[in-house]
Amino acid sequence: TIVWSRSSSKQRDNCLRCSCWLLTPHIGSDSKMSLIKAFGRPLLCITSSSSGSLYGSLRRITNSSSVGLAEPQLAVEQQQPEQVQAPAVPRWERELGVIRTDWTREEIAQVFNTPFIDLVYKAATVHRMYNDPQMVQRCTLLSIKTGGCPENCNYCSQSSHWSKDTGMKAEKLMDLDEVYQAALRAREAGSTRFCMGAAWRGPSQVGNRQWERVLDMVKQIRGLGMEVCTTLGMLTPEQAKQLREAGLTAYNHNLDTSPEYYSKVTTTRKYEDRLETLKNVREAGISVCAGGIIGLGEGEMDRVGLLHQLATLPAHPESVPINRLVAVKGTPMQDNKVPDGLDLVRCIATARIVMPRTVVRLSAGRLSLTTADQALAFMAGANSIFDGDKLLTTANNDRNEDMAMFETLGLRSRPAFMPYASGNDSSREFDSAPSSTPYATSDPRPAQASEGGGCCGGPAKARASTGGCC
Repeated sequence: TIVWSRSSSKQRDNCLRCSCWLLTPHIGSDSKMSLIKAFGRPLLCITSSSSGSLYGSLRRITNSSSVGLAEPQLAVEQQQPEQVQAPAVPRWERELGVIRTDWTREEIAQVFNTPFIDLVYKAATVHRMYNDPQMVQRCTLLSIKTGGCPENCNYCSQSSHWSKDTGMKAEKLMDLDEVYQAALRAREAGSTRFCMGAAWRGPSQVGNRQWERVLDMVKQIRGLGMEVCTTLGMLTPEQAKQLREAGLTAYNHNLDTSPEYYSKVTTTRKYEDRLETLKNVREAGISVCAGGIIGLGEGEMDRVGLLHQLATLPAHPESVPINRLVAVKGTPMQDNKVPDGLDLVRCIATARIVMPRTVVRLSAGRLSLTTADQALAFMAGANSIFDGDKLLTTANNDRNEDMAMFETLGLRSRPAFMPYASGNDSSREFDSAPSSTPYATSDPRPAQASEGGGCCGGPAKARASTGGCC
């Protein structure tokens, strides 16, 4: 008869497999006990076998006619199984969701090369630590000064270097009222951030009257209760300060690609020039919006290099637009192969993991993406789109199609000035437009859908232990 009991302090033993305490059988015959310990020990592990199989195995051993054989040597009992060293978990996985600016290229390459499904899962986990996954901001981008740009970016239709091939004519800076009316239409259509782009090398190339007009545009549109972003080329510290005083929310200045590949994109400016403008913007108290384009002929390590540059800035950008090349006829990159939707999602997922609080903007190149492609992008961490029929000079998704997609995917539009977890105070505080301006509204502050933001209606909090901000 076998009597089962928990091991006493004197009889306590450990399993060779998992070091758990064994259930020790009390058997009258010492020879039977030795045989059980020698050959039945792995079966005694309470974590790997059921009690029924344990009892059956022991019953067969104790009833066997071979019990009377000589006891096995002690060496059998002491034999240890070969230890298998578990692979080390990389730091980025151990610290998933932690805000860092000390990323190495090797680490970001590891993230980028994670098997696709696992990468999207990890990115979605991080996304939910800081953001409401159903909330996506709708933005509008208007070209306020088209064509005639002196830069030679090989993907851009607005460069004067190939205007004869693209048929792009240089236009004058739009009037203030034209831009204001366009912003009004965008607000009525549901956009909460209005972005203005000028085909300039920078404001320094134009006269003071044009620059003052742009500053007035910023003031008036801010008075509509909308977030305001501009992309005007390279800025001096003084120009950045003036934009901040006018009420600018964010300044877009894309790095495009890695430092190593940048000379294949343009030769009329240097990578350091871009970084200097980002520094001037950041120090002026304006939130940084900086991202890049995939499909410029770059390799995967160039995409890693771009994300490394962004993730190791002194502070993560408020926004990172990920653009998919829209190849324009007449530009040097007109025949470039356009990356597929999964390539775009991989970049978005990597950006979300290495910059957890940043708004990742699904930008140019959406027109040929399926709803399923975009759903994966939102799952992986994208939380902004540009709507409207145009992005500067290229075609964009129809607003009605976007609204149908929002309905299908259960997405909600992000209100203006919901506090941003990343970026400067210009993205968190609303300063009303000066009352003396003719376009300022009596109550410029927009209605908030829920106070404070975040996925619970309050400030989003990172709770890595629970995997969600709630």
